[in-house]
Amino acid sequence: MADPTSGTAAAVGVEARASTGMATAAGVEARASSGTSAATGARWLNRNVAAMGITSLFSDASHETATAVLPGFLGVLGLPPVALGVIEGASDALASFVKLGSGWIGDRTASRWGIAVVGYTLTGIMPLGLALAGSWPVVLGAKLVGWLGRGIRGPVRDAMLAASVAPEARGRAFGFHRAGDTIGAVIGPALGVAVLGAFAATATEPLAAFRAVFLLALIPGILAALTFAVFVRDPATGSRSTGTFRAAVVGLPARFRRYLVAVGLFGIGDFAPSLLILAATTLLAPSLGIVAAGATAGLLYVLRNAVYALGAYPVGALSDRTGRPVLLLAVGYALGAAVAAGTALAFAAAIDDPAYLALLFVGSGLLAAVEDTLEAVSTAELAGDTARATAFGLLGTVNGVGDLVASAGVGLVWTVLSPFAAFGAATVAMGAGAALVAGMALRGAAR
Repeated sequence: MADPTSGTAAAVGVEARASTGMATAAGVEARASSGTSAATGARWLNRNVAAMGITSLFSDASHETATAVLPGFLGVLGLPPVALGVIEGASDALASFVKLGSGWIGDRTASRWGIAVVGYTLTGIMPLGLALAGSWPVVLGAKLVGWLGRGIRGPVRDAMLAASVAPEARGRAFGFHRAGDTIGAVIGPALGVAVLGAFAATATEPLAAFRAVFLLALIPGILAALTFAVFVRDPATGSRSTGTFRAAVVGLPARFRRYLVAVGLFGIGDFAPSLLILAATTLLAPSLGIVAAGATAGLLYVLRNAVYALGAYPVGALSDRTGRPVLLLAVGYALGAAVAAGTALAFAAAIDDPAYLALLFVGSGLLAAVEDTLEAVSTAELAGDTARATAFGLLGTVNGVGDLVASAGVGLVWTVLSPFAAFGAATVAMGAGAALVAGMALRGAAR
């Protein structure tokens, strides 16, 4: 008969070995989990992020090329400046408000990828409509189709991008994406203007040169839609919104709603860069002449876009490193207020030094890098997973309304009163928005 105590000891030994094995397995699992986490951080530039960046480069190269030559095209058609104003205003308004519905639908369905592909396709075929246009209503229709696509794709794409990386890598992902945007916006118009000049030298019909540029812009537009469709996949988040649109908006965290108020306040002073170009042209014209002043202002705008492209990724990386995107956004907003104040000062003191104006354009480029990158990162962090696309749609709408109010308001005050008053008012609004965002960050509510 076996000794019961030895059996018990054996059982204890087995149990001990089992416990040791479990501990070892737990250690292996922990190390594997740690390795996975580290790998996630190291591989933030994954297939989705890279493909979305390339998609945006192609898309911006396409529609920015068309936008750059559109005023000249309308001039050849014999249309007044008000036609351009109606086309641009209607298109921007449509894109801004479509983002609300697109984001909400994206949160309710599993078809975010499909919505984005449709959006990129609509924007991609816009240059074809412009190439075929012979009157301003056709131009308006083509532009509306293109900007409808921009409004449809934006919120769902940003929600997919936020879900494609770990939270601590979102700054780099959005910075990389925004850099692709801006590189396309620099390369596309430069090539378009070069092609326009080449065709204009040999074309007997002026419209033919513009139509050639539009057809050229069609190529990267189609490549954008194809790149997104083939290489991007929608990462599953495991949660979907099921309520009404009103419920989705009301259900967003209170801190995100406060953040939107601050973004909107800043936005009503955040004038379009075209007004900064006009300011530089106006200031330089007495000393350089209108033609040279316009050319110099155009070069300053290229400088601004280059700073934007170069700054977007480092800004995102700094956000990831510090973990304080909202505080960094407040710093960027303060820089924007400083640019507006510097522009007002230039008019008050009649400053026409190109070096001084270059500083303003560099500041504007840095603001764009901070604003476009960190507004998205902050939205992803503050809104949560369930209604993230709706949150991006709200952000786009608030920004769109702010852009319209700011640019129209600054232009109106400039015309009725003075440019000093116009940029001074913009300084106040932008400074107030910066203060609100800084208050949120310093209170820790938006960390």
